[in-house]
Amino acid sequence: MKYFSLRTITLVFVLSLYSMHIAKAAEPTRIKMLTSLGTMEIELNSEKSPRTVKNFLNYVNSKYYDGLIFHRTVSGWLIQGGGYDDKLDYFKTDDPIRNEARNGLKNLRGTIAMARHWDPNSADSQFFINLSDNSSFDHKNRTPDGYGYCVFGKVVSGMEVADAIGNVETQAMGHLSKDVPVDTVFIVKVKVIE
Repeated sequence: MKYFSLRTITLVFVLSLYSMHIAKAAEPTRIKMLTSLGTMEIELNSEKSPRTVKNFLNYVNSKYYDGLIFHRTVSGWLIQGGGYDDKLDYFKTDDPIRNEARNGLKNLRGTIAMARHWDPNSADSQFFINLSDNSSFDHKNRTPDGYGYCVFGKVVSGMEVADAIGNVETQAMGHLSKDVPVDTVFIVKVKVIE
């Protein structure tokens, strides 16, 4: 019968705990987005888009998105939200973040990416979900036109909800000239899945 020293047993125990910690840390963060048309589960890619995921989770954890709307829905193309309430009032955001669109992730159907203005480094709270492969949004070069939109995750369940949001009837409303849902689509709650 073999006997192991206390030092060996302790080392094995510590290594086991460390490997469990590494395995848990390697698991991607998932969020649940409850909308007025159903629920989506989204897996975030902090390995490829660390700043963007951190920024998004800051908004999620502060409950910033809860009660906002999808203000732009285009069937077969994209749905966009995270910036306005149902009166199209815009809320104060954190400072814009640096664009990570050069991360190699593509704007494929089901991916979530950051919306931005003309300046490539102007993304703050708004995001969109691609309803089709949108290669025109991918990084091509460092110009404002070619920099692209940073993908930072993908829908892993509930893509039918994203499609349903994209298929709602739209209109012009307030300062937005088109693509605003006639019947408001709310982001009821967004939370990290523990």
